[in-house]
Amino acid sequence: MEIHDIGRDITVLSDCLEVPGIGFIPANAFVLRSAEPVVVDTGLGLPDRNFLEALGSVLDPADVRWIWLTHPDRDHTGGLFDLLSAAPRARLVTTFLAVGIMSTERPVPIDRVFLLNPGQSLDVGDRSLRAFRPPLFDNPATVGFYDERSKVCFSSDCFGAPMPTAELAAGGDVGAVAPDDLRAAQLVWATVDSPWVHTVDVDKYLANVQPLRAMDAEVILSTHLPPAVGLTPRLIDMLTEAPGADPFVGPDQQALEQMLAGFEPAGRA
Repeated sequence: MEIHDIGRDITVLSDCLEVPGIGFIPANAFVLRSAEPVVVDTGLGLPDRNFLEALGSVLDPADVRWIWLTHPDRDHTGGLFDLLSAAPRARLVTTFLAVGIMSTERPVPIDRVFLLNPGQSLDVGDRSLRAFRPPLFDNPATVGFYDERSKVCFSSDCFGAPMPTAELAAGGDVGAVAPDDLRAAQLVWATVDSPWVHTVDVDKYLANVQPLRAMDAEVILSTHLPPAVGLTPRLIDMLTEAPGADPFVGPDQQALEQMLAGFEPAGRA
């Protein structure tokens, strides 16, 4: 896991996963060093990751006051319950639906939950975080937020893109990727993560994009994209193209067998 301090009281905890045939998918969590510190998502749940250790290099987990879960998919909740134990004063900011989803796997401490819906705001001492539903999402419990003080939009899965290398995926600046390559990768991600975008009423969809443009964010932080500074207009223009992008069709069994043919089974001499 790589640690990137991008200024504006924000640190990015960057990780990634390789998806054969697609690339390296960034998997970020974030620390907002507000008066009441906020951790946004908690990384991957793989056994070789130690989210608390990475977080501890940024601040003492016991000082965390809010854990904003953008949605309860496993690539966002890896360190959640460990962090709840290590941060006894922290409240879990999420939705009613997300609590229900998580409760099918493990009991959620309801007395630690703070339910927040899109359109509402959270006071974290020195600023107010305004919750919103991103235009693209893969989970109905998704809630991002905008921090007006830092001019940063935390967009959850929206704006994600596979990267060609692990170094770029866990890097601190998506500006290192050529604009045309980034646009193409983001459109691939949009069709993978939000396949419903091909079936929407385009005018209604574009109306949902407009509030993002009105935010005029200077930085976009996505779980699945390196930090994007000063690229907001271009990234939002990409969103408007998503309904017309080519649908994603994943490998079938024949393709899987062809891929496996190139690998020796573990333990074979």
